[in-house]
Amino acid sequence: MTTRRVLASAALTGLLCAPTAPAAAATSTRAQWQAAPAVSVRAQWQAARDTGARVQALTAQAVAAAELAHAAVSRATAGLLVAQFRFDGGRATGIADESGRGHTLRLVAGNGGVVRAVPHNRGQALRFPPKCTGKPRTCAHAALQSPSTAALNPGTRDIAYGASVLLPRDQTTKGQNVVQKGYSTSTSQWKLQVDGAAGRPSCVLVGARPGIKIVRSTVSVADGHWHDIECRRRGTALTVLVDGAVRGNRPIAATLSITNNRPLSVGGKGSYADNDQFHGTVDDVWVRIG
Repeated sequence: MTTRRVLASAALTGLLCAPTAPAAAATSTRAQWQAAPAVSVRAQWQAARDTGARVQALTAQAVAAAELAHAAVSRATAGLLVAQFRFDGGRATGIADESGRGHTLRLVAGNGGVVRAVPHNRGQALRFPPKCTGKPRTCAHAALQSPSTAALNPGTRDIAYGASVLLPRDQTTKGQNVVQKGYSTSTSQWKLQVDGAAGRPSCVLVGARPGIKIVRSTVSVADGHWHDIECRRRGTALTVLVDGAVRGNRPIAATLSITNNRPLSVGGKGSYADNDQFHGTVDDVWVRIG
């Protein structure tokens, strides 16, 4: 039995599994209904309808609870882990892929951009360059990249990817890339970004022809606190989750395919000026395929 059905069954146990009345009681009840005035019969019929409505409401609540529970645990079980970076080595470059698949991250930067290791969860996280008020070509920019590999191309398979981020309210811009592979204008792409002054995370998939498919969270993460963000493609659905809760969903074509020869990038598109720089702190970047 699925988690959804188990929770729904548990919610309804008190209503649907009450002891059965003796046969004599059932006969007496029928007699009372037959002898009762029409108004009383209607009242009892309405009460029965209200009970049915309550049963339906309990079912809906149980299903919703099952969905949230499934969202919270599915990251740990769905797909093959193909990349993971916890940044606990206290280094800002030459960062080993903890999935064991060799996708070592190295720093690419411009205008003196650096990535600094900072404490987080008894380990380390990486802080990227802060927001710059000057012209883009003069601002410090930095990203972490691993060489391109087919192991990070999902094609039409399911993919989930995410990161933990901390972004202050005063560090939002029109668009900041957290993790991605590929570019939307020249190749196919999968990407997690944080958008606009409100700082709402979004998930992006771009195939060869279907165009850009984006789902944006209904909640912000630009509050100076840590948040876990996940992008998930399963079949024909693209979903964004924040702290384990579904915050946005949209349909996509089953034929949308993502295959490119671009590097995996964390914190920005690259080392050039207009790199959609992330201006906060990142930890626990991961990718699962299948």
